[in-house]
Amino acid sequence: MTLNPGSEPFLEAFAAAVRYWEPRRILYNVVLSAVAAGWIVATWPHFLPAFALSSVLPLTVLALLANLCYCAAYPAEIAIQLCAAGAARARWRLAIWIAGLLLAVLLENYWIADEIYPCVPFVR
Repeated sequence: MTLNPGSEPFLEAFAAAVRYWEPRRILYNVVLSAVAAGWIVATWPHFLPAFALSSVLPLTVLALLANLCYCAAYPAEIAIQLCAAGAARARWRLAIWIAGLLLAVLLENYWIADEIYPCVPFVR
């Protein structure tokens, strides 16, 4: 089966991808939010100065970038639909979701530890 953008099979495959991936985006965002909250709680006095109105825009941009990265699941989903069916498709979807989530958590921890944490002035 070939899927050409705009064709009926492609639109059906895309609709199936949206039905599968979008509900999981909520859990993805909850997990990433929990990681950020964990950093704040674990290093509380350090991040106190970051709680300012000027931090809203950078945090919004980072959240949008995390969700843009989540959209990488859609090309993978189309490939899965071309290659696998039934139980194999479910296993591949789950594997991709877990791998993507773990990569996002790894990148988030790196970004916080290496880029954000050192730039926040420490207040005693």
